[in-house]
Order: sequence, then C-alpha cells, then structure tokens
Amino acid sequence: MNIEDKNNHTKKTGDNEIFLNNSDSAAGKNQDPVTQVQAGREYEETLKEAVEEPGGDDLSILQKQLEEQKNRAEDFYNRLARLQADYENFRRRTRQEKEDLCKYASEQLVLKLLPVLDNFERALEAEGDSLKDYKSGVEMIYRQFQDVLSLEGVEAIPAVGEPFDPVKHEAVFREESEEYPENTIIEELRRGYVLKDKVIRPSMVKVSKSL
Repeated sequence: MNIEDKNNHTKKTGDNEIFLNNSDSAAGKNQDPVTQVQAGREYEETLKEAVEEPGGDDLSILQKQLEEQKNRAEDFYNRLARLQADYENFRRRTRQEKEDLCKYASEQLVLKLLPVLDNFERALEAEGDSLKDYKSGVEMIYRQFQDVLSLEGVEAIPAVGEPFDPVKHEAVFREESEEYPENTIIEELRRGYVLKDKVIRPSMVKVSKSL
C-alpha cells in the first residue's frame, strides 16, 4: 500500500463513495473544538445523504407505493361519498316517515270507529220503529263503541264503592254516609278512563265522610 492509500480510504454506501482523508483527521487534532464539531456534523450529513439517496430501483418502488396509496385514498373517498349519500337518503326517509306517522297517527282508530258511525246513521234513518227498538239499537252501538275503546287499551276507572284515590278520582263533593265507610266513593258524577296504565281522565266523584 502506497502513501496515498494509507492517507486516504473510502467508505462505500449504496452507489456512493465517501472519501476520508487520514491526514485531514490528523490535522483535525490541531483544530479548535468548535471546528471539530462542525466538521463532524458535516461528515454525518454527508454520510446520511449517501445512505438515503435512492437508486433507480428504489425510486421505482417508491413510485409504485405512492400509486397504491393514491388508489387506496381514492377508494376510501368514493366509499365515504357513497356512505354520505346513503345517510342523507336515510335521514330524508326517516323524516318523511315521522311526519306521516304524526299526520296519520289516528288512522287506525278512525277506521275502527267508522262502523260505529255507520250504525248511528242507520239508526237515525230508520222510520216507524218503536221506542223500544230504537233503544235497543242505541245500546248495540254503545257496546260496539266500548269494544273499540277496549281494543285500544281504554278502560273505565272503577268508582262507586272504591276507596278514594286522588290519582284516579277527583272529589267534587263530600257527604256523610251511613252505608259507606269514610273516604269511600258513593257516587260517580262523570266516568274516568285509563289508556293502558295512564289516567287520561280522572273520575269526578262524591266521597263519603264520617258522621
């Protein structure tokens, strides 16, 4: 090995060669610390660039990966656009269904009441019937109407003879009674009703009090 080979050696990284001079390294011993640090940093940067600099194959790989990522991003965007459109359609459909539900909520109840109305009309159109027959027709219509309410979950609130319940009953009068114990309903003035388990109209009642 000649003198030049001794003083200089190369560090090969990838397709690049970095030439290092031993004499420069020796000379660095006489440099001040700041200069030495600066020189070391420059060397590290040069080495890093040499290592990271892509060759032709590396560039092709990166371009392929970039294209794949672009395709994935475009696919995600299209899927997101479709989901957004589906969601908007769902919102419009739900809003319309809600409006229709509120608008036609009583439709089924009205359909059940129409036969009752038909019977009322027939009773009013009847001529020459006796009062007894007329009363029988009204009673039939009344029972039919009660059946419709029962199917909808509407029931009458028990009153006479029941203990007074401020949730279900509204006391209009209090009256002394020998027949009923105190705070018992002795007369129903207006019938009350519950819809399933909800009181929709309390009974108006007369309640007994002690003598």
